[in-house]
Amino acid sequence: MRWNRSNAVGVAKATCVYCHGYGTRFVRIGEEVPCNCTLRAIFRACLARFRQCAESQSHLGTVSLEFCRGRNSRRMYSRKTEEYMADFCLVSQRVLNDNENQIFRYHFLLGADWKLCCRRLNMDRGNFFHAVYRIEQKLGRTFAELEPYPLYPLRDYFSSTIRRQPALPLSA
Repeated sequence: MRWNRSNAVGVAKATCVYCHGYGTRFVRIGEEVPCNCTLRAIFRACLARFRQCAESQSHLGTVSLEFCRGRNSRRMYSRKTEEYMADFCLVSQRVLNDNENQIFRYHFLLGADWKLCCRRLNMDRGNFFHAVYRIEQKLGRTFAELEPYPLYPLRDYFSSTIRRQPALPLSA
């Protein structure tokens, strides 16, 4: 993902003191980087979709038919909810180190509150929340910049594009 204001302003926090709601900030002359509030919002959107996929057990196993341009076939079958949940967990596991991965599992996947996590991981409250923010920023950047198929924006991950041949012009 190429970071600019047009693709970051929609998820930026309006009261952010660093980017003032624009989603990007300048670190050097002419170099724009995404603000940390934008990266955290991207992670939270992906996490909300992960939780939505996990809660919709009635749709688990539902196969969707997607149209694609292939050599032998123009259709492919997929299970988008299971694929998204697997991608979310596997990408997170690859990017995070061991300590961050434990915090991620306990707090985000299992839903433990900060008191239980601090007791379990022998951390104080301040270090725990600093680690949570670092995890959100790191995974938000990874989900948006993942190649060749990023997890964010979610509409691109879950939608199937139909590419048809252009219609031939009618001759008079």
